[in-house]
Amino acid sequence: MSDTFNRVYASDAEDDPPIHKLSREEAQALRERHPSVSPWRVVAAQAAAGVLCAALAWALTGSGGVAASMLYGAAAMVIPSALLACGMTTRRLDAVSAAASVLLWEMVKIGVAVAMLAAAPKIVEGLRWPAVLLGMLVGFIMNWVALLCQGRRVPKTN
Repeated sequence: MSDTFNRVYASDAEDDPPIHKLSREEAQALRERHPSVSPWRVVAAQAAAGVLCAALAWALTGSGGVAASMLYGAAAMVIPSALLACGMTTRRLDAVSAAASVLLWEMVKIGVAVAMLAAAPKIVEGLRWPAVLLGMLVGFIMNWVALLCQGRRVPKTN
């Protein structure tokens, strides 16, 4: 069995191209061709979409309760996302502390979102749960829209 194992992985290793360490210029060119998505841009997109949907709900229904519920649902996505973005954009010394920080801030994000949902009936008068969930759904969808729009950006050329 070890001969078969060695032959399979030896042939895989031969097919792989050699690893090439990028120079500073190559790394910069790669970053320019594939820019990263700013978490703050995603948070701003979530907030804008939440406000827009709440205004649209108010215009369509004429009910302040529906609009407030939808806005609160959007806030239940935006505020925790802003906390996560704050934690993710803080510089870390090494990869292990960076990964631990992301996990910690993700737990904080989930905890704050759950606490906001638990407090919703006491905060929002005339709470409408479907509108809260719709507001959260809009915020969630904006994560994917921001990623899709980032992928369609045309890289800068000199």
